[in-house]
Amino acid sequence: MKRPFFFLLVLVLVFAGPLWAQTAISRLVPFRQGNKWGYADQSRRLVLPLRYDEAGPFVDEIAWVRQGALYGYIDGGGNPVTPIQFTRASTFQRGGATVELNGETFRIGPTGQRLTDAPPPEPEEEPLEHGDLVRKEGKVGFRFTVGSASVPAIYDEIRENYNGLLFVRQGPKWGVVNSSGKLVQPVRYDAIRLTGNLQFPVVQQGQLFGYLDEEGNTLTEIRYPQAEPFLGDVARVLAPDGQPGYLNANGQEFWD
Repeated sequence: MKRPFFFLLVLVLVFAGPLWAQTAISRLVPFRQGNKWGYADQSRRLVLPLRYDEAGPFVDEIAWVRQGALYGYIDGGGNPVTPIQFTRASTFQRGGATVELNGETFRIGPTGQRLTDAPPPEPEEEPLEHGDLVRKEGKVGFRFTVGSASVPAIYDEIRENYNGLLFVRQGPKWGVVNSSGKLVQPVRYDAIRLTGNLQFPVVQQGQLFGYLDEEGNTLTEIRYPQAEPFLGDVARVLAPDGQPGYLNANGQEFWD
């Protein structure tokens, strides 16, 4: 891999906006076989051949690909949208992508044209709407707005994921409570990522990461050295062997 995994992660997070709003189903998912990349359908059947040194996710039927040290963009049929010419490239989001060419950084549109206008402003974060915190003797609980469910005031911190789940912390450890007030994940995680797409929370134990599903159940094992938030229904990880790869919303791994 010619470019650092961290750089691509930063580009996704900086330019993607609030990722939980991206819910379109990906027709194709980047697929790695050895050191070559192509694209497979959701059943892991190879659709676009293994011709790239690295590949990114499709957003609005446009994806970045890398050959050697340079990047370009293709459409859902594998046709070029731009030449393979950029020294850096981000995932398409909010109508454009950020690229670097000859030392200059700028944005391009969905046909590869250079954009001269500024990117649209980040949408404002919606307020929490599923209930209210309840405080007692230095601890916090939660009372849901709809229904009679509540969470006792035994936690040090409670965060919400906009989808009915609560992330609860006792001391340094985190767990998950569902919208019925049931603890669906024990307080055992060292961290739960509270940015990006919280529909599929990223959880951490020690130096490894995994994912939960929309209801707070285990989606994957805690086995990945690095894990990015889901972008739509795909997520980029470092596989246990240190190679990058992608997962879909069922937790399937798209590499051999």
